[in-house]
Amino acid sequence: MKKNTWFIIVYLLGLACIQYGCQSAQSKTQTKLEEARKAIAESNAVYFQAFVKGDSSIFIERYADECCILAPNSQPLCGAQGALDFFRIAYHQLKLRNGKFITTKIYGMGNEYVTEEGLWQSYNANNALMDDGKFLVLWKKTSKGWKMYRDSFSSNHDNSTK
Repeated sequence: MKKNTWFIIVYLLGLACIQYGCQSAQSKTQTKLEEARKAIAESNAVYFQAFVKGDSSIFIERYADECCILAPNSQPLCGAQGALDFFRIAYHQLKLRNGKFITTKIYGMGNEYVTEEGLWQSYNANNALMDDGKFLVLWKKTSKGWKMYRDSFSSNHDNSTK
């Protein structure tokens, strides 16, 4: 065979290997991201049960050990104690008793971190809407599964007069 023919064959084989490798990596990323998406949905489904039941342990379990809750107009509340403090404020002072998360997007590769973007609603004991807004949560894959690592949110309303 001529040199050009060998070159073309090697070139085409190389392209095929690159294409296969790229598809394989993309497939693995999709699988990891889907695993993260599923874990986030499961955690979000349980989150507000903490307020329904008045059980802070359900709430704290959603968060990584080194988490920080970045609530509006306050200092960051970090770690398990910060999560407990946030729960107590929301439950006892704000009278939060239920809520809902609506995930609109999840970003990332699904390896160690992913970011969730969405909307939230919170309800009082009479199941009346108290507030609603948007959030960004940075999730971290831990030895205990996907946990909230940074939780940042804000209201869609001016609550300064409440």
